[in-house]
Amino acid sequence: MSKTPSPAEHLKSFLEKFDPTMAAVIRSCRVAMRKRLPTANELVYDNYNFFVIGYCTSERPSDCICSLAANRQGVGLAFYYGATLPDPNKILLGSGNQNRFVRLSEGAKTLAQPEVQDLIAAAIAQAKTPLPKDGKGKLIIRSISAKQKPRK
Repeated sequence: MSKTPSPAEHLKSFLEKFDPTMAAVIRSCRVAMRKRLPTANELVYDNYNFFVIGYCTSERPSDCICSLAANRQGVGLAFYYGATLPDPNKILLGSGNQNRFVRLSEGAKTLAQPEVQDLIAAAIAQAKTPLPKDGKGKLIIRSISAKQKPRK
């Protein structure tokens, strides 16, 4: 009888689909996001186009503050409600009604930039459900697509 993989084991298997260099970038971005949002839940989606880790104030996807989204070309920081965020430095990309993103061209180093940190702070401030004040967020595997674009 085979045991069901833990969320951490699932996450590890998702990252193994990537080129080792890209997997390392994703891991370093995740470490930076966990430091920035320690009480947020991580909702993980291994979808057709992207591998996504959403940082949410609850277990509901609609309570997502921001997400790391990766494919074989790189990693981005997506803001589900990015169209309403103040962006004085004009670093948000995208033109949809709701979502905006920042390319993390230098991985966690880009995440550390003050203008990116300001966007994260603004997204936290506009969240309908506040982040828990203490504790540690959970790692939750939400979706695994049977068909996926190549990750390497």
